[in-house]
Amino acid sequence: MALVSGGAGGIGQEIVRALAADGRSVVIGDLCLDAAEALAGELRAQGAAASAVALDVTDPDSVTAAMQRIDAELGSVSVLVNSAGWDLLMPFLDSDEGFWQRVLEVNFLGALRLTHATLPGMIERGWGRIVNVASDAARVGSSGEAVYAGAKGALVSFTKSLAREVARRGVTANAVCPGPTDTPLLGALAQATPDAAKLIASLERAVPMRRLGRGEDVAAAVCFLASEQAGYITGQTLSVSGGLTMA
Repeated sequence: MALVSGGAGGIGQEIVRALAADGRSVVIGDLCLDAAEALAGELRAQGAAASAVALDVTDPDSVTAAMQRIDAELGSVSVLVNSAGWDLLMPFLDSDEGFWQRVLEVNFLGALRLTHATLPGMIERGWGRIVNVASDAARVGSSGEAVYAGAKGALVSFTKSLAREVARRGVTANAVCPGPTDTPLLGALAQATPDAAKLIASLERAVPMRRLGRGEDVAAAVCFLASEQAGYITGQTLSVSGGLTMA
């Protein structure tokens, strides 16, 4: 069974759809339970095994409650996709402690909480896949996203170190780094700027393929890393950016 945090969001829901299409049972963990339940219902109508659970990755009690429900009612998590994310475009000197904490909680600490909760079962069963959705901002930096890039950079480093720790336990850990991707989050970030259309156009021009990424582009990479075929791949960071970054 696969658990996807932020599973009702832009990239998250495409990951959920792709995992379900691959025949996996999927648990959609999201802060917005109504959206998660709607997606689960849609997938069940298509014959997939899908469930929804309320999940606030910034709240340890919420994570504990979600895992207790999953363990009691739905089964063991063998694939964990940490997809929950949040940011605002903001110069670093305009940010404050509250903003830093929020960014770190959603983008880094939440992934630690879910990994800490699911990893023991994976090790016990001798098989598991952890895929962390980071960002190319972590690899190359991004103006106005210094704290977000730092949090995602921490997630990449955590992924590599975890991969070394569990490499002989049947568990892999990898990171996927989307470039600019057409999601509600990007739309909200753009709308917060003086000229949203100009920002989007500049992002498209910067990508060699001359388009923004789509959620399904990221989902394809996640599904591969979650598969049996990727069993000899661990500790890797895969950019899904249309060629924006190539190192």
